[in-house]
Amino acid sequence: MWPAFLFFGMEPDKLSKRFCAQFRTKLLNWSKDNPRPMPWKETKDPYHIWLSEIILQQTRVQQGWEYFLKFKRTFPSIFDLANASEQEVLAKWQGLGYYSRARNLHATARFVAEKFGGIFPDSMDDLLSLKGVGDYTAAAISSFAFDKPEAVVDGNVFRVFSRLFGVIHPRGSSQGKNIIKRYSEQLLDQNNPAEYNQALLNFGALHCKPSNPICGSCPFSKSCFALQEDRVDEFPLKPKKRSRRRRHFNYLVIESKKSFLMKKRESGDIWQGLFDFPLFESERPKQKKSIIGHFVKQGILDGAEEIIPGPRFSQTLTHQTIEARFFLLNSENDRRQIGQELQWIGQADHQSVGFPKVIDLFFAETLNP
Repeated sequence: MWPAFLFFGMEPDKLSKRFCAQFRTKLLNWSKDNPRPMPWKETKDPYHIWLSEIILQQTRVQQGWEYFLKFKRTFPSIFDLANASEQEVLAKWQGLGYYSRARNLHATARFVAEKFGGIFPDSMDDLLSLKGVGDYTAAAISSFAFDKPEAVVDGNVFRVFSRLFGVIHPRGSSQGKNIIKRYSEQLLDQNNPAEYNQALLNFGALHCKPSNPICGSCPFSKSCFALQEDRVDEFPLKPKKRSRRRRHFNYLVIESKKSFLMKKRESGDIWQGLFDFPLFESERPKQKKSIIGHFVKQGILDGAEEIIPGPRFSQTLTHQTIEARFFLLNSENDRRQIGQELQWIGQADHQSVGFPKVIDLFFAETLNP
């Protein structure tokens, strides 16, 4: 049975000064014994810190590391990023997914370059006005770049405090976010916010892990509600799972002279600004005849051309799964143009335009078998 209160009645505003001081000391001592070097920790440059934080949203550190270095090399200043085209940015982002982050990154670079003369704002209000910057990212930039006492709360921090204090509200709930934020503000080291915040994030990532946390050597084991109650695996409480929508994408691949007839995806759906092939989307898998019939009605096929079934790929997104099938037409001398939305993309153009993962997988298999 779940308790109707927080561990020992230790609500955020009732934590003693002694408890808070001891928590900070233990955390910083743990951090000194468990260093976690990363390239964005070596700078106070807000541009690089912002860049790393946007890349690391919904991306593992190991994968984000490579992309951070690539973006830093390609766009060494915020003006370089601002002056790039959206397609250049999307092409460099390819493989990270959640492409709205790349579009927000580009828009924010232009905004900061134009409105602030390329100098990142240091106030929370101004930071929160930037596209793609929420509470966590704004607090991270404010803390790590400007040493301001802002509590940084991400999934790692939520997990640590949920277990430590027995927070009975699910992850992602407004009640849970509110109470964890209050704990974070109470425990924050006001005099050393950057080092403290980084230590807390690292502790959640390396020690108080989602599975198999290292409870045997935890500096907070004696005061951890979840450990004392033998409920570590139950915290943080998980929200109810949303059902995942399944979409069937039937692509027509027309190749001619090492170029492919493609279109740029518009706003209002996934993969905005990326390129894919002429598409017939269906709720259920369709037979080849029905798919060909659709493209004949669209005027892209004449009905007599030989279409060869190609590979299939699947891509899982946050709330949907894409099942992609590819139907191939190779016509060496074909340079058809069907409406303004379609254009020929050559293999040489692949480094300057962005593709969804399923399209990238298709090219990887067919162009480099």
